[in-house]
Amino acid sequence: MNDQDQHEVTVRDNPDESRFDVFVEDTHAGLSAYKDLGETQRVFYHTVVFDEFGGRGLAGTLTRTALSTSIQAGHRIVAVCPYVKKWLATHHDFDDATDPVGREHLRALR
Repeated sequence: MNDQDQHEVTVRDNPDESRFDVFVEDTHAGLSAYKDLGETQRVFYHTVVFDEFGGRGLAGTLTRTALSTSIQAGHRIVAVCPYVKKWLATHHDFDDATDPVGREHLRALR
């Protein structure tokens, strides 16, 4: 394990910006943006880990935490973001809390 693998990684909800942020130590390393529809659905539409933090598994950590936190808060997940959609395809423990993408979700993101 090298030095950069030992840095503390944290994920925090940032509801004022409608996103989850991932940090390495105190440095912002990426985000997962969402839009809430009604009181039950949370549409994840964009996930990014900044280039200098690539290859560390941060996108997976960010996604797992963002989805778990959202579900615990009573939201159902709608994955418009290609990364979140791909991640959910291999993490079936989230199947019961996801809804398919519909026209209304895409319209809401315009």
